[in-house]
Amino acid sequence: MPASTEPVTSGSPTIVLFHSVCGLRPAVRAGADRLRAAGHEVIVPDLFDGRTADSVADGIVIKDEIGKDELLRRAVTAAAPYSDRGLVYAGFSFGGSVAQNLALADEKARGLLLLHGTSDIAEDTEADELPVQLHVADPDPYEPHDWLTAWYLQMRRAGADVEVFRYAGAGHLFTDPDLPDYDAEAAESAWKVALGFLAGL
Repeated sequence: MPASTEPVTSGSPTIVLFHSVCGLRPAVRAGADRLRAAGHEVIVPDLFDGRTADSVADGIVIKDEIGKDELLRRAVTAAAPYSDRGLVYAGFSFGGSVAQNLALADEKARGLLLLHGTSDIAEDTEADELPVQLHVADPDPYEPHDWLTAWYLQMRRAGADVEVFRYAGAGHLFTDPDLPDYDAEAAESAWKVALGFLAGL
């Protein structure tokens, strides 16, 4: 599976960064470059095998065509060679849900960074003080307030150390400058906080 990496920097966690439902767009690669500039090794799997979309609706068509089980298999396959290091799992929107599922199943996970998306949580999940940070639009049609409240409480109940940052007026995928959702101020703020979070792991 296509993935891009840079030489590992001693002491910095390796991050596996999953793209949104719009695929491995330039904004995802630019995000990975930000993380590398901060000293992290970054793995960027292409779960859609080169396919991209210019809207969430079009991306959902690709996601559904490939199928949830196959996408999860691809994600696990991409992360597995690096998991012994203690990975930080990260993702954009749909990629956040993938990252969450992998992080909660990996007892060696060092952190979970979610941009624009979450996933449901099994009742018996144990997160054992896993550092988790979520950045999400407010409001977000894909992450409504009631859902986020329940998600936060479930993550805390599982033992995760959770921070949630909301960005009023931003669009769902507000970190992608090539999409209508883009909000430059929110994006820069989210990246600044996220880099601080990663530096503390």
